Amino acid sequence: LRFTHCTLMDCSVVSALCCFTALYLVVCFLCLIFADADLTLTWSCVAGHRPETRLRGLVVWITGASSGIGEELAYQLAKCGSRLILSARRENELNRVKRQCIDDSDLQDEDILVLPLDLLDMTSHEEKSKTAIQCFGHIDVLINNGGRSQRSLCLETSVDVYQALMELNFLGTVSITKQVLPHMTQRRTGSIVTVSSVVGLAGAPLATGYSASKHALQGFFNSLRTELTDYPNILISTVCPGPVQSQIVHNAFTEELDKPLTTAGNQEHKMPTSRCVHLMLVGIANGVKEMWIAQQPFLFFYYAWQYTPTFAWFITNMLGRKRVQNFKAGLDADSAYFTKSKKT
Repeated sequence: LRFTHCTLMDCSVVSALCCFTALYLVVCFLCLIFADADLTLTWSCVAGHRPETRLRGLVVWITGASSGIGEELAYQLAKCGSRLILSARRENELNRVKRQCIDDSDLQDEDILVLPLDLLDMTSHEEKSKTAIQCFGHIDVLINNGGRSQRSLCLETSVDVYQALMELNFLGTVSITKQVLPHMTQRRTGSIVTVSSVVGLAGAPLATGYSASKHALQGFFNSLRTELTDYPNILISTVCPGPVQSQIVHNAFTEELDKPLTTAGNQEHKMPTSRCVHLMLVGIANGVKEMWIAQQPFLFFYYAWQYTPTFAWFITNMLGRKRVQNFKAGLDADSAYFTKSKKT
């Protein structure tokens, strides 16, 4: 009888574990289907710290703050009560963003510094960083958001374009980071958040140079994070968005340095900028080291590339061909992954 009783208990435990495992897998599968961020970031949205409480009063330096994700970051951080340093090349646009931040939040004029910055002018970065630090006494968060994308085929693209992409997206970001990092290590606290891309994890046609620059950022900051193990309160975080509604496509490099993109195509099918930025701020507030932010099918691609690369290659090659066809037809290249798009 005792043996039978123990056997029944063991069966009950095994059955409970099986049910729990099945339920866990179902929840994960549903999250994969319906979520627009990786599981860690999704969980942070549900049960983590709120940005408006964790980021209030912090000093945040945003590069590329004059449009797109950088501009939206300024607006949402202002509502969180963060003090801001806004940088980009266009000072008039930065002043516009500053005025909007003040109108939409409790911040005052002295809470926002407009600091024009050219990522390519690396000789100016030391002076700009000193100005940023002196304004508020310290920098809590550096968000490396400045950069440009690319829309051109490799066979048609000048090497000058590749050089410009690497100097702007990679070396410019590294230069600013190296100016701010000693300040953070001295204080033994801070966050360096860098906007990478889905193509920083997996390549995509029409973006060979852009993808290379984002792969370089991934390698640099992953390595830097391991160098800072003695500074547990310094967060090194990379953000990998899929397609987002922003100006990055409009300003993309083409096959020649000074040749503008003919048409950016319809952007309505992409993730709203406000949603992407909200997820970024949740990740920063909760110390997420790498954020995957994307609607389907892109989020599925992240996991496919991580766990089933052979299958991922098959899907990428199939959709990549369509992406090139869309580009040549004057459509938005990313619409290959969505429903049919109309020419703009």
